[in-house]
Amino acid sequence: MNIQLINIQTLHTHESIDMANVQKVKHQIVKAQCFKEPIIVDREHLVVLDGHHRLKSCQLLGLSKVPCLLVDYLHDKTIRVESRRDNIPITKRAVITMALSGNVFPHKTTRHFIPHRVKQMRIPLLTLV
Repeated sequence: MNIQLINIQTLHTHESIDMANVQKVKHQIVKAQCFKEPIIVDREHLVVLDGHHRLKSCQLLGLSKVPCLLVDYLHDKTIRVESRRDNIPITKRAVITMALSGNVFPHKTTRHFIPHRVKQMRIPLLTLV
């Protein structure tokens, strides 16, 4: 697994977030005093594929880096994406294009299927300041 600490300011999001959920996630991170699951990021474009709420929580906590699992999104055939909305067709290229445009899809538009996720790690928050 290619997990790296990435500067928050270099990451691009493709979906909006739910602030109520961000507050819950932020509380969990503060309570644990560590980061337990990396954000999934396309390594070529630094687009967040999964972890938008964790990323926003880290921004609100004033952290400068986040642990990211870097993946070869466009070329890895085992990584899939589908739309959760009938009126918004989704492809991998559409996710990248949206993120790099500075715009975002509505909250919960995409669902990514990413094998070999890291679910348990413990990176102290002080490491991410």
